[in-house]
Amino acid sequence: MAGKGDARIYELDGIEVKLSSPDKIYFPKAGVTKGMLADFYVGAAEAVLNHLRERPTVLKRYAGGIEAEPFYQKRVPAKRPEWLETVVLKFPSGREAEELVPVNAATLVWGVSLGNVDWNPHPVRRSDLDHPDELRVDLDPMPETPWDRVRRVALICDEVLREHGLTGFPKTSGSRGMHIPVRIEQRWDFVTVRRAALALAREVERRAEGMATSKWWKEERPVDAVFVDYNQNAKDHTVVSAYSVRPVADARVSTPLLWSEVADVEPAELRIDTVPARLASVGDPSADIDAHAGSLDSLLALADRDESEGLSDAPWPPHFAKQPGEPPRVQPSRAKKDAD
Repeated sequence: MAGKGDARIYELDGIEVKLSSPDKIYFPKAGVTKGMLADFYVGAAEAVLNHLRERPTVLKRYAGGIEAEPFYQKRVPAKRPEWLETVVLKFPSGREAEELVPVNAATLVWGVSLGNVDWNPHPVRRSDLDHPDELRVDLDPMPETPWDRVRRVALICDEVLREHGLTGFPKTSGSRGMHIPVRIEQRWDFVTVRRAALALAREVERRAEGMATSKWWKEERPVDAVFVDYNQNAKDHTVVSAYSVRPVADARVSTPLLWSEVADVEPAELRIDTVPARLASVGDPSADIDAHAGSLDSLLALADRDESEGLSDAPWPPHFAKQPGEPPRVQPSRAKKDAD
């Protein structure tokens, strides 16, 4: 690594990559610079790439730091290094985009140079874009949800997953929630994986005694509940990856945990300045996630049971075409008003 004018040059695995404006402050409150962000990703590259490698990934760019308005960039810029790897991804709209596929530390630095702060991969690998290898459990707290409730709902998710033969790997989101990525066999399409995720969300809701909800419409969710967002498993949705630095004031990191840590974890303690030491001492608790690919058969049987008892599909995200069996895609209060 060397300086060159107002840029810094990294030599990574035989690749030379330039980072522009390394001294620019990206996190004003924490005093974290663009160079410090790049250094974090280089130092943690093995763990970061374990969760990104071979996945189409969306860039989330902040021109000038986290206080700037970000923009998502699905399409890789035409002007890019020859060594950068990509894949063409097709979306439900019928459009397509050539997206970034991270494979090495140089790619991480290149992304930071463009202002990328966190990494947002799809749940598929480049070798098979139609069959996810990951079911994603996204625990999204409502405005008045206490943090301890998020932790408790995560533990209920673990219980349900294990009962259905699946292994979840919890991590803080780096913001207000938690994520539980679950490796699965690449046997099912996106629609089927989402169906399994909905069955999981509804089972968690049943067990959580008011702490969790699977309701899509915000007006139906308790203001202090945790939303189990099954629609994160719909095609074209991405979730921030493990060891991503998040665009929050204190530069928190989306950090994998042992299940024994979940009950007491405090996200504010997992930051860009503390996670490197944790990685050095504890390692990545999700390092062997790829060795735990499980079957969705049991969750799909649960979905069958729900449907036999009268539970229909739940609403899809608005940019999807109306799906077979989907209830009316209109807010319940609006539907009631129209009916009156």
